[in-house]
Amino acid sequence: MLGETLRHAVRPTSLPRRLLPRHRGAAAALLAACTAIAVGLAAYLAVQSRPAWPDPSLDPWIQNAMGHFPALLWRLPDVGTLGPVTLMTLALIAACAATRNWPGAALAAVAEPVAVGLTEYVLKPYVGGALGQGFPSGHAASMFALAAICAVLLADPIRGRPTRAFRAARLLLILLALLFAAAVAAAMVAIGAHTFTDAVGGAAVGIGVVLACALALDWVTARAYRARQGSAAQPGPDG
Repeated sequence: MLGETLRHAVRPTSLPRRLLPRHRGAAAALLAACTAIAVGLAAYLAVQSRPAWPDPSLDPWIQNAMGHFPALLWRLPDVGTLGPVTLMTLALIAACAATRNWPGAALAAVAEPVAVGLTEYVLKPYVGGALGQGFPSGHAASMFALAAICAVLLADPIRGRPTRAFRAARLLLILLALLFAAAVAAAMVAIGAHTFTDAVGGAAVGIGVVLACALALDWVTARAYRARQGSAAQPGPDG
């Protein structure tokens, strides 16, 4: 009993902190789904005449629904621009640093710029340009990347067994982040800057980049930890 207690007491300080300690399989599956959605939409749009389904049906419906909220249409598109996205990213980094969640800070610092850069400087010019439309949406990619970062940070925020109220609050925060990202993406469709497929493609890119970065950071952390353990186990020159 004493040995078991000591093992549990030592483990939190001896093992490195991971972003996805219990959800790596689900994250890998979701990453594969996001990749398939982004690639599949690009391939589908490449062989379709313009406008391609479901945009002719869903775009007017989104425009009509969002048209009842002119104040949101005025403000939401600006939220997904570079300045506000940068400020929100810095806020996430600062929050992680304040709680000494260094893997979380690294995820926010790396994943969001990668999602924005990949969308704006690779996919949109070379894929969207070839398709003749703004695919994928940069606003959707950046906002869903932020929402995915929040979801990863809240997926396993503390060690131990959280209470039911804490789990409910955590789920609510994740849903609010995703809904906010969806609202920004919908506003871009409502003002005619993007189509529904652009927004879905951007969401897939943003979420997929964050999951790929989280899995990669966990792999690097685990590899560095094993390397340190191996070097510590080797006897010195006098051993």
